Amino acid sequence: MAWTCSGVNNAALVSNLATKGLIISDKVRKAMLGVDRGHYAPSSPYEDSPQYIGFLATISAPHMHAAAAESLLPFLYPGAQVLDIGSGSGYFTHVLANLVEPTGQVVGVDHIQGLVDLATRNTEKSAEGIDLLRNERVKYVKADGRKGWKESGPYDAIHVGAAAVEAHASLIEQLKAPGR
Repeated sequence: MAWTCSGVNNAALVSNLATKGLIISDKVRKAMLGVDRGHYAPSSPYEDSPQYIGFLATISAPHMHAAAAESLLPFLYPGAQVLDIGSGSGYFTHVLANLVEPTGQVVGVDHIQGLVDLATRNTEKSAEGIDLLRNERVKYVKADGRKGWKESGPYDAIHVGAAAVEAHASLIEQLKAPGR
């Protein structure tokens, strides 16, 4: 069960996710090791469950981030353009940036300015995050995620971490072919 993957620190959490087969590739393992979830979840960051981050929002459970990264991996390569809808705390946006280094870009979109600000502050908690923001390899914007963010597209991959009733045509239009 996923919640048995919790750890006492980020390294233990990622190791447990890999041991349970939720992280398959070494690339995803390294990307998640490179982002301390403690910078992005205000309480119980290494527990494999969603955590409240404010603004009536949560950061997804780590096993969900692992599954999403593994699913998108064929489209995450150096130089890839990635859109992260519902970027929330910024954690998965940072993980995605690690997966498209050294030249890719990830745009995190959220419709709540407080979450955009939170994601930026969280990313600034590490030297690597500061560098990602300074070099615009990670960018957070306030926008309606259903409409995507045309300014930085087209995208090799689009991750929708926010609730969505349907696949919005505007997102599909911003996706490269092939893309995911």
